[in-house]
Amino acid sequence: MRTLFILRHSKSGHDQPVSDRERTLSPRGRKDARRMGELARARNLLPDRVLCSTATRARETHECFALGADLSVPVDFLDGLYLAGPAEILREVRAHAKSSERVMVVGHNPGLEGLVAQLTGEPVEFGTSTLAECTLPIRNWSALDRETTATLRAILCPKDER
Repeated sequence: MRTLFILRHSKSGHDQPVSDRERTLSPRGRKDARRMGELARARNLLPDRVLCSTATRARETHECFALGADLSVPVDFLDGLYLAGPAEILREVRAHAKSSERVMVVGHNPGLEGLVAQLTGEPVEFGTSTLAECTLPIRNWSALDRETTATLRAILCPKDER
């Protein structure tokens, strides 16, 4: 059994025009990401490895989440997760999750929403800073594919947790 945590980046915002990849978090986004880290720690929804998009807003989301969760685990920043669809996300997880039992992906919509729907068969709305916990009936990440059926164990959204 493996656990996949899926975290959408927090709310971004900036005063100056920048490329999409360089968008930073807004003050609310930083607050929400840190709060999600606190909630994840309180509910034991913590990974032992993180796979994170290289976009600035995803990296900052991970940093704030880790502060709130008091989390210090290996992190791989992967270009392949930037705006990735479900197939690309699965490929990155298979390639980088290694022997970890609980892996978190920090990335973007619509790919994350599509991934949860594909794995669980449940349509979900994945607003900024939303965290989902999916359990997978696999022994190794190499067995993860589009046919894998997961169970959606939890979904947390900061607006519901204020």
